[in-house]
Amino acid sequence: MKLNYFTKRLSILGHWIATTLFCVSAIAFIWQGAFFSNTAAMANPAPISIATSDAGDQVKDKASTDAGRAKNFIDDTKDKVKETANKNADKVDRAADNGSVVERKANRDAARIEQRADEDAARTKKAVDNTKNAIERTVDSIKDTFSK
Repeated sequence: MKLNYFTKRLSILGHWIATTLFCVSAIAFIWQGAFFSNTAAMANPAPISIATSDAGDQVKDKASTDAGRAKNFIDDTKDKVKETANKNADKVDRAADNGSVVERKANRDAARIEQRADEDAARTKKAVDNTKNAIERTVDSIKDTFSK
């Protein structure tokens, strides 16, 4: 009982640490990209806006590329989950009598797992898109600020 309680707390702590690290990294990445310009030429705003525009475009391109990679990873994971569920259902089919209760339950469970994998993948892809769009909006607002 203590081990489960401890591992659950450890898992929650790890989740928060990973989330915090991701957010800090994203903020640092955007901060670095937004202010990556030649500070010696501050009297003339034209080079700054050009550098900011280029850095902003680079951030947007990187965000789009990473979002595409994340979506591919999500699809691969979904496919692996479905494949494993079907393999397990097939093993039960081979081991059980034809039409047994266990066999029907295994098939229902496999179908439910596939449905949940599709739903979870769709939700995760939507979250990736929302994050990418938020980064792009932030870059656009920073570019607008420096272009004025």
